[in-house]
Amino acid sequence: MRIVLLSGASSIHTIRWANGLNSAGHEVHVISQHPPVDSLDPQVVLHQLPNRGVLGYFTMVPRVRRLLERLMPDLVNAHYASGYGTTARLVGWRPWVLSVWGSDVYDFPSKSWVHAWLVKKNIMAADRVASTSNCMADQTRSIAPELVDIAITPFGVDMAKYGQVVAKVDQPGGHVVIGTVKAMASKYGVDTLIEAFALLKKRFRVTGDGIADKLVLRLVGDGPQIDQLRALALRVGVADSVTFVGRVPHTEVPLELAKMDVYVALSRLDSESFGVAILEAGAAARPVVVSDAGGLPEVTVDGKTGIVVPRDNPEAAAEALEILVRDPLLREQMGGAGRRHVQDNYSWEMCIDRMLLLYSNTIQDQNMSV
Repeated sequence: MRIVLLSGASSIHTIRWANGLNSAGHEVHVISQHPPVDSLDPQVVLHQLPNRGVLGYFTMVPRVRRLLERLMPDLVNAHYASGYGTTARLVGWRPWVLSVWGSDVYDFPSKSWVHAWLVKKNIMAADRVASTSNCMADQTRSIAPELVDIAITPFGVDMAKYGQVVAKVDQPGGHVVIGTVKAMASKYGVDTLIEAFALLKKRFRVTGDGIADKLVLRLVGDGPQIDQLRALALRVGVADSVTFVGRVPHTEVPLELAKMDVYVALSRLDSESFGVAILEAGAAARPVVVSDAGGLPEVTVDGKTGIVVPRDNPEAAAEALEILVRDPLLREQMGGAGRRHVQDNYSWEMCIDRMLLLYSNTIQDQNMSV
């Protein structure tokens, strides 16, 4: 199958889809006005167009059309309902699948009636629409109620990359490491995590058993809120126990997870449409504490692979963390259950197969309609 991904190569998700489809034996081309954030497999062909921002999604239409007429792909998969979805609709190649991502159906349509109209028009123009999660599929239907059939194509985890990190990397002094791998931005609730960590330290200081001094918070990622988060850690008295690691390449995420005892994601917005970071933590056999935002509870089995807490609630998060810190055996059991859950439901090979089945069905439907 010859597949064209019309998508931002600046996203690791685009890179992984392209490489995964290529590894499954298909010819893959990526058309993007964004430069690649990571390495594409040598067999994947990148067609890099000038980056002209919002205007570029319109000005690139003639060039994309010419590219497709030359490549003659079996299918085009546009990722993101607003930008590249607009390009795909205007190009008019058939068949094409539109993959919604998150903010394109949560945030973008709320900007104005024009934005909402544009996204709906793009959604309804596609031959098929795909979503990584059921909660985002529901959000997409709220924009386009006429759309009944939305394929669920989760963004899975390459289990092979996590097989060697099940055992935790020992920390000096027997520290218990709580951590996250997220952009330091307001919507991801890292401030809530810092506040919860401060409450957790306070709880253990009261008991006087020395555990408070062994608690460490490890924050992996960079972003616009990092200075405010450093100031918050200082203000709540835990700056000496918080490590700001900064951004790491995606290939190093398994190594970072190996340093943690508990993974935490306390996003506050429903635009957190799919919890791939939760799945990566599960693949690394780490128990998780997650908020009830967006798709995070969808990939967490509450009480089995982790604990779900209300968003924007540091007290509830601290309570959940205390349970896991006090019980190493429970951490091990939840981590093991998390790994099995990911293996059984979200392995990368399984997700590639689901996407390819969607492609095949879309092509078949197109052929039958001609």
